Amino acid sequence: MENTYTMPLRVLNVGGNSKAIPLPPQYTEFEHVLLDIDPAGNPDVVCDARQLHTLNPAEYDAIYCSHNLEHYYAHEVPHVLAGFRHVLRDSGFVHIRVPDLQALMQTLSEKQLDLTDLLYQSPAGPLRLWMYCMVMARKSPPVVRIFSPTKLALRQHP
Repeated sequence: MENTYTMPLRVLNVGGNSKAIPLPPQYTEFEHVLLDIDPAGNPDVVCDARQLHTLNPAEYDAIYCSHNLEHYYAHEVPHVLAGFRHVLRDSGFVHIRVPDLQALMQTLSEKQLDLTDLLYQSPAGPLRLWMYCMVMARKSPPVVRIFSPTKLALRQHP
C-alpha cells in the first residue's frame, strides 16, 4: 500500500502579535505558525524578522506579513525580504500588507481632512489620523512609519 500522507501546508505569520488576530480566509487549511519579537503574544517563534536567516531554511509554504514590514528602516527591508526567501519553500509565496500612506495623504488632501477628523469607523471604534500617529509613537522603541512602499520605493528596493 502506497503512503499518501502529505505534510500540512504551513504559513509563517511574521509580526502577527497574537493568534487571536485571524489570518485571511485563504489560510484556513494552513498550519499557522506565529513569529513575533514580543513574547507577550505567545508566538510559536520568538524572533526579530531581521534574524530570519537564523531559522531552518525552506520550512514554510507561505509567509504572511501584515503591517510589519513598514516598521523597518528602508535599508533593512532587503535583509528582511531575504529572510523570507530563506525560510520559504521553493514552491511558496509571500503575502505582504502595508499601509498605503500615499493614498491616505491623498484622501486627507482631497477631502480636506484635519488630523482630528474621522478617517473611518472600525469594529474597535473610530480611527482618526492623530490616533494612528499616537499608536506608532507609543511602540517600544517609538516607531515612525519609516518604510512606506510606494511604487517608486518598491522599484528602488527590488
